[in-house]
Amino acid sequence: MNTGISTFQAGSKAQTLFSSQRRWWILCAMICLVLTANAQTINPADTITKDSLITDTLKPAVRVDTFMQKQYDVSDLFRNVFHPGRVKDPYRKRSSITIMPNIAGNPTIGAQIGVKAVAGKVLGKDTTTYMSVAATSASVTTKGIIYFYLSHNVFTPGNKWNLQGSLIAARTVLPDFGLGIGNAADNGSAEDQILSNPDRKGYVLNAEFYSFREKIYKQIKGNIFVGAGVSFDVRRNIRDKISKTDSTPYNIYSDRYGFDRDHYMANGLLFSVAYTNRDNQNNAYKGIYADASIRFNQKWLGSSKNATQLTTDVRKYWSLSKRDPSHVIAFWHWGAYLLGGALPYLELPGTGKDASGRSGRGYTITYFKSTQFFYTESEYRFPILNNKFISGVAFVNMQTANDEMGTKLFDRWQPGGGVGLRVLFNKATRTNLCLDYAFGAYGSRGFFLNLNETF
Repeated sequence: MNTGISTFQAGSKAQTLFSSQRRWWILCAMICLVLTANAQTINPADTITKDSLITDTLKPAVRVDTFMQKQYDVSDLFRNVFHPGRVKDPYRKRSSITIMPNIAGNPTIGAQIGVKAVAGKVLGKDTTTYMSVAATSASVTTKGIIYFYLSHNVFTPGNKWNLQGSLIAARTVLPDFGLGIGNAADNGSAEDQILSNPDRKGYVLNAEFYSFREKIYKQIKGNIFVGAGVSFDVRRNIRDKISKTDSTPYNIYSDRYGFDRDHYMANGLLFSVAYTNRDNQNNAYKGIYADASIRFNQKWLGSSKNATQLTTDVRKYWSLSKRDPSHVIAFWHWGAYLLGGALPYLELPGTGKDASGRSGRGYTITYFKSTQFFYTESEYRFPILNNKFISGVAFVNMQTANDEMGTKLFDRWQPGGGVGLRVLFNKATRTNLCLDYAFGAYGSRGFFLNLNETF
């Protein structure tokens, strides 16, 4: 999620997340080591063929990914530093798990410490099976925030079934900047002006948050899947501990649509159609992913209100080079649209509210939100070192929303953009450590640190 390790500045006030410069020294040291260790300057692959057959008089013939073997990751760096005389074995099976500390700090969350991990593995022996991935994180902060999540996207052998889901338990501090895309309400009423919050005044909401989501997809034909599932989202003990008045965007919206200010439940059924042929879920070089889902929040499932919502997610990847497929142009669209009923204020679609919480780099989560939300992003990914240990990205994004007070979807757009560095943590799963600097409107800007690409 963008809120995990990031800094933001709203208006003229900057919030600095990376209070310590220690990470920069570590990153610089790692770069220097990889540039000097064993003169590891490796030519790009001559072909994008996935496997090549390598024989050995002492070992049976096995398939070795030659393009991957010419790459250099953090485990190679550790081997060169701590075991400089050890000969590299191309037959050795790489670990599919990447673990790193989760350390952060800013005025909103305080000082944070924790751990996060990602894993990837192809199940079974069918070579057409897509890689299954999983991620988890646990952290605590000096301001009492506790956050734990577990997510998975699993393909059974032959891609017959696909299981996607997540589990979250957290004590959260959530920033709030009102409803809509930054336009002032047309009717001019005092409540609507506060709710639309055209100056993007910041509020902070504390709450307990519990979420469980699981969808099961069945392969219908080729790369086409249909699925169904459930989603339970619960927030309790919602408090604004800073504001001196009851006239806040959260309170105005909750009263207007009949939600309890203290708590709510948004529980529903999910139905989806998906298409995928990406070559890798963590960092695709080519392929398409598309998903359209309808969610039905139902009172008989315990939901505070009935609601019907459509979500769309489309991602496309183009490799620009046959010699080096890591030169990639990537495109992403995510959107969510309320078709009927009412959603709780904190469950409205918006910045960073996609399933992975990664949209809207340049803004904090929920900076823009409403009942109708449309987001799009393009990114160029490129290697900096021939051995792929260090890579870079440049990206731009746009988002738009209605506000139920005169502004319609697509009436106004808010831009964002930035650049980033990548450190190859695990070449077997294409797992990168991602450090991005992004900026947006209203003076918003910040650093974003994550494992795996944004999309």
